[in-house]
Amino acid sequence: MAALAGLVFALDQLTKLAVLKHLGYAEEKVVIEGFFKLVHWGNTGAAWSMFRDNNEMLAIVALLALLVLFLVRHRFDIHLTLGWISMGLIFGGIAGNLFDRLLPTRRHVIDFLYFYVPRSGGGELGFPAFNVADSAICVGVFLLFVMSFQKDTESVPTSSGATKARDEAKQP
Repeated sequence: MAALAGLVFALDQLTKLAVLKHLGYAEEKVVIEGFFKLVHWGNTGAAWSMFRDNNEMLAIVALLALLVLFLVRHRFDIHLTLGWISMGLIFGGIAGNLFDRLLPTRRHVIDFLYFYVPRSGGGELGFPAFNVADSAICVGVFLLFVMSFQKDTESVPTSSGATKARDEAKQP
């Protein structure tokens, strides 16, 4: 889990360093016309720029989230491969964005992956820009949901068992 978190953190920071090196702030490079751009945008908020300009408060929330997740990690089936993968992705992603918020030269999260479609009247309609850390967090949370769903379906009696119990209850 720690190795995966470290890998996610390193990949996140390396990609952000590449953005800092090759794109000026607010610069955009079209990769696939009408679909995907590399951008250099700063985000002082959370997902979809919610809580914009609350970098310090969000850094505290991220630190608390890391602490709470670490303390309750045993509740997430981390003994299963899918469990430790999901937690590694989440820990690494939170740490990557937290590092951006705490680094004095940044003080914001660097987002650089931007998917969009052109609007017929001009301009574009896009999904909010994101980064490797954001992706890791989303995939990790998704895996936790998958594990939760699998756990729920395993605890539900099979239809044949339920049918048998119902048939037995009907007999005199």
